[in-house]
Amino acid sequence: MLSFTGLVAQAQAQDQGMMGLIDKAARAPLSQILLIGLILTAARAAVFFYLERTPQHKRTGFYSFARIVNEISDALVYAAIVVFMLVRPFAIQTFYIPTGSMIDTLMPNDYIVANKFIYRFNDPEVGDIVVFHPPSHADPSGQATQDYIKRLIGGPGDLIEIKDRILYRNGKPMAEDYVRFTDRELNVLEPDLWKRVDYNDFKLISFEGEVLPIQVQPDGQIFPPYQMQSEGSSIDWTNPGTVLLMSESEPVAIPEDHYLFLGDNRNNSLDGRFWGLVHRDSIIGKSEFIWLPTARWSKTPSRAMKEMSSEKVRQHYDQYELEMPEVQEDDDASAASQEPA
Repeated sequence: MLSFTGLVAQAQAQDQGMMGLIDKAARAPLSQILLIGLILTAARAAVFFYLERTPQHKRTGFYSFARIVNEISDALVYAAIVVFMLVRPFAIQTFYIPTGSMIDTLMPNDYIVANKFIYRFNDPEVGDIVVFHPPSHADPSGQATQDYIKRLIGGPGDLIEIKDRILYRNGKPMAEDYVRFTDRELNVLEPDLWKRVDYNDFKLISFEGEVLPIQVQPDGQIFPPYQMQSEGSSIDWTNPGTVLLMSESEPVAIPEDHYLFLGDNRNNSLDGRFWGLVHRDSIIGKSEFIWLPTARWSKTPSRAMKEMSSEKVRQHYDQYELEMPEVQEDDDASAASQEPA
């Protein structure tokens, strides 16, 4: 069986030649921008006084060069104000994709443009590719400081489960055409090899006042969420009674102002299955465009979640050689079917 190696699609800038240099400049901290702006303003002031005091008959040679420097400095200062103090905080921002957890919607070394304006007036929608700040426990060190990018799977009120390798949203099986499985080298596996990949059942449960993500393995054991593995956790997930209670707990819906995100590369993504939900305030923006490399310049692929047909469900169970569960007929529907015509 292929093991579950976690790769997090963190939207962070790294130096990758010319593309990395451009992205690094676009993501420069505001403190650096202010410092550069002050330097340019001081240089512009010095040059301005020189230009003003130069007599008319001496305005040649170095004067022409100084005038160009003055105009360029002026343009850079105003551009910095517009881009870094208005556009980037409130409108758009670029991000770098260093890992393969969103293959093949987003590929390693892609550079994307995130729309930060849209979520100021609208809530994120299921299917959106979203950049967000993860909870602190999303990183094993307990200090997740980098931005992540994943697909929004469920919002407030949604009941999300994964059973027999099928994702259910509010009780309905969903056809996730965007999902991929990869090997250790991030090569996409052919569908007939997917059955070799571990893919645990998943649900959210309410336990000791928290909504926790729980993965139930084929042997009934649970894969504990990161917040339970931390030193400060009061939950003993090694206790057999606790494990049994969690595995048998009924799934709960996503609470208000929270969202669940999963990676498209389902067996190589450390996502909400491991560390849980993201608060609305932690959402940064929606991925709109892939702008680098130029060969992949396009709008971020949008693939909405659709309900899986009953025929597709049967094909799924046949493909994975699983026993298809019996469908419980609704009492009212059963009674109605017995009424005479």
